[in-house]
Amino acid sequence: MEQTQSGNTQDMQELSEQARIRREKLKELQDGGNDPFTMMKYDVDAHSREIKEHFEAMEGKEVCVAGRMMSKRVMGKASFCNVQDREGSIQSYVARDSVGEDAYKAFKKMDIGDIVGLKGTVFRTKTGEISIHAQEILLLSKSLQVLPEKFHGLTNTDLRYRQRYVDLIMNEDVRDTFIKRSQIISSIRQYLDERGFMEVETPMLVANAGGAAARPFETHYNALDEDVKLRISLELYLKRLIVGGLERVYEIGRVFRNEGVDTRHNPEFTLMELYQAYTDYHGMMDLCEDLYRHVAQKVLGTTQVSYGNEIIDLGKPFERLTMVEAVKKYAGVDFDQLASTQEAKAMADSHQIEYEERHQKGDILNLFFETYVEEHLVQPTFIMDHPVEISPLTKKKPDKPEYTERFELFITGREMANAYSELNDPIDQRERFLAQEVLKAQGDEEANSIDEDFLHALEIGMPPTGGIGFGIDRMVMLLTNSASIRDVLLFPTMKTRDDQ
Repeated sequence: MEQTQSGNTQDMQELSEQARIRREKLKELQDGGNDPFTMMKYDVDAHSREIKEHFEAMEGKEVCVAGRMMSKRVMGKASFCNVQDREGSIQSYVARDSVGEDAYKAFKKMDIGDIVGLKGTVFRTKTGEISIHAQEILLLSKSLQVLPEKFHGLTNTDLRYRQRYVDLIMNEDVRDTFIKRSQIISSIRQYLDERGFMEVETPMLVANAGGAAARPFETHYNALDEDVKLRISLELYLKRLIVGGLERVYEIGRVFRNEGVDTRHNPEFTLMELYQAYTDYHGMMDLCEDLYRHVAQKVLGTTQVSYGNEIIDLGKPFERLTMVEAVKKYAGVDFDQLASTQEAKAMADSHQIEYEERHQKGDILNLFFETYVEEHLVQPTFIMDHPVEISPLTKKKPDKPEYTERFELFITGREMANAYSELNDPIDQRERFLAQEVLKAQGDEEANSIDEDFLHALEIGMPPTGGIGFGIDRMVMLLTNSASIRDVLLFPTMKTRDDQ
């Protein structure tokens, strides 16, 4: 086959019969001087939902819409088609006498999936369906691939994630999920902006990836001939801004963690972190609870959220438990009664909980929590006062220095937010970093490293500060009733297939 104007050199014998026919139609159009890919613009002045919701005002008026043709019924001199745009779809009545004989012949040759522009008047058919009586229909872009069969759509999960563009075309609920995702992020920004928070941007390529327990991705910066890492957190740069006097800052951005992929984890994900001077983790709890309630009401119109078989009640006060109280409640083990790491390890042995030799009492407490408690935290619950061993950036509790002023929010058994009374003592912070360096030397790939510039910032002086991190993707999962993180990421990380 000779090359067409669209640059296609693929042998027709390798294509499906329907795809081959579409390429033949394209060549016929191009040979006749009607190449659809040369169309530059189309002036759209209305959309499907707008027409349907305001039919009384728009009936009889001329509108121009554009979108993808999703169905077509040709019936002699008059036909119907359905055009899908960003807001939904609308039917059009296409008659030869209205659009002209040549245009009608061209319409009959159009395929499902083609992008069309449609001008006509708004009316209601005899069956009561709001429609557009076409006066003009133009092919704006030719679809050379066949869409999935209408009534079954795109159902193969792996293919849906790899070809999200087709998924969005065929599955209305998928489009709705990502519309809601955008609305969720917008409502978070609105909430914080109205409370005096300033949105900022901080580096993604860093020399020292700190602020969380995670293994970073590493790369090389050619211009500086230096190895750098992709950030795993937003924390340390945002705290520098608190030192600088900005007082209330937040960032919504991508972070990268070199970890496995499952229903809750993707190696790149969207994190929101905020920091507020002159408050503590109790202030962060109040803000977190209020923010979740605000976003649900704004996006869903209710604080009663359906998730799986549960109704999650974001309207009532969230339960608050210390980690010790939670483990005592669900595992029957009171860590306040265990005097040493040795006793904690003996308790772990008796409960068949595996641990590493380097683990301390606080690490064992956290293992009990993960084993016995998390799955029960379906309704919103704040788990407070984490052990110091797993909280290297958090203030210690003055009355119980083995624990910290930290909480995590759990909903549907998943961690949804993590917050601290931020550690602002540079001497204590250096000691915590040194302890992390020891863990790194013992083989802990997720341990933090010393960040000298951050320590210098703390030595300049940081006010008492509360900070919190939200997993945006998990919030979207909750508010859209999505079981997997891949369902709320437009382009989730996928292993490359052999055929790719």
